[in-house]
Amino acid sequence: MRFRDYIIKFNNFMYTHMQGRYITYGYDALSKFLLGLTFILMFVNIIARSSIIGYIIIALIIYSYYRLLSKNIPQRYKENEQYIRIRNRVVGFFKNFRYNFDQARHYHIYRCPSCSQKIRIPRGKGNIMVRCPKCGTEFRKRA
Repeated sequence: MRFRDYIIKFNNFMYTHMQGRYITYGYDALSKFLLGLTFILMFVNIIARSSIIGYIIIALIIYSYYRLLSKNIPQRYKENEQYIRIRNRVVGFFKNFRYNFDQARHYHIYRCPSCSQKIRIPRGKGNIMVRCPKCGTEFRKRA
């Protein structure tokens, strides 16, 4: 057999071996996060030279390969969906914090005493009666 025949045989073996694996769906968001975290920890480990960080890196690589080579696609999909939900909560918290910080320069943000609806009042208007758009309750606030 020639070298080319071995390559073709190996490619056929890999094709049949990888059928039905999660890797056929490509890298998902969790895999990208794990890969990025691994590279960051590798950089930190170059500076800190900690064996604990090295073990964490090895565990992350093993878990990443386990996810990629798994045939349990619904479970890997659930893991990815759970990661996306958690990531969206964290990103949403910081986006909301930034939005409220930017709004605080121009507006007072109050809560309705009865229904807890957020109400945005322009600054510099003095004492005003605020009417809640949700429940209709009126209350006095200083803007």
